[in-house]
Amino acid sequence: MSQTENPFLSLSAPWVAGLTPYVPGKPVSELERELGISDSVKLASNENPLGPGPRAREAMAALLAELGRYPDGGGFELRRALAEYHGLSPTAVTIGNGSNDVLDLIARVFLHPGAESVFSEHAFAVYSIAIQSVGATAHMARARDYGHDLEAMARLVNDKTRVVWIANPNNPTGTWLAAEPLKSFIGSLPKTCIVVVDEAYTEYVAEPDFPDATHWVETFPNLIVTRTFSKAHGLAALRVGYALSDPRVADLLNRVRQPFNVNALAQAAAIAAINDREHVRASVELNRAGMKQLTGAFERLGLTYIPSVGNFVTVDCGRPAAPINEALLRRGVIVRPVGNYGMPNHLRISVGLESENARFIAAFEDVLAS
Repeated sequence: MSQTENPFLSLSAPWVAGLTPYVPGKPVSELERELGISDSVKLASNENPLGPGPRAREAMAALLAELGRYPDGGGFELRRALAEYHGLSPTAVTIGNGSNDVLDLIARVFLHPGAESVFSEHAFAVYSIAIQSVGATAHMARARDYGHDLEAMARLVNDKTRVVWIANPNNPTGTWLAAEPLKSFIGSLPKTCIVVVDEAYTEYVAEPDFPDATHWVETFPNLIVTRTFSKAHGLAALRVGYALSDPRVADLLNRVRQPFNVNALAQAAAIAAINDREHVRASVELNRAGMKQLTGAFERLGLTYIPSVGNFVTVDCGRPAAPINEALLRRGVIVRPVGNYGMPNHLRISVGLESENARFIAAFEDVLAS
């Protein structure tokens, strides 16, 4: 929107005008309202089709009578549960309204006009938004095979670089970095540079050399690892995530964190979910089967897809994906176009229930044929 269309631009920080808001996956209710259809399926936002586990549901139900009270603003019990789970001190934990909130906190603390930040091509869109929202300079390293090229990223780091962002696994491509090169890369960065390893999808990964970067927090004082309960734990609607870091880094993040940024239901559900291994196991098994179902269909159709270790898979449609996406929407199937990630021929499909995957496959085959 131009200055003529929005006169308030002159009152905003100079870098706000260039920001493009993050666009989430289209809600089912919005699609059905727009097109006058029903019985839609949403495979656009990498949600867990099983939803919350039984422990989380019970914890939320037990708290309903207390919803007139403010939550614990410091998240004491949640931070203690997370610290115990990861074998760290509670002072190493920062909680957030989803991991997006924590990513924003990191940018607000460590970035500013004159500072620089590095991220990868095809990486999570929020990194660029967080950088630009505080007036810092963003540098995007070219990807290698749709994933992070650590050598290219290292070449962009200089004495002004304050934050480097790495998604492992990466969204929206599902690519991943092995332990040895990632750890070596972190160790090579200047101590004046914070490195963020975003592990939103880590529970889904079965690769033997895939790292758990939380084990490195005590080794690298400039490392921040972020996690979320929105994916494998099925708590997306509650918005609860967290960061693990050196306590001195966490102290700074908590200075700018808003009080009550994680609501009481979210805290209770997350405390219960963190040790519900059975629900995570069931979610991972369902995802593994669904991934085979989707990729098998792509292979049958002769389409190339990016091998993924997340709960989604990105397929090359072999032609512009926007019209295909529009046709799928009219058939009541919501997936995610990723043209905004520089991938105009690709669609990202979240793994759903077997019946939801089948619904997408049938609609996709129909659209491609027509």
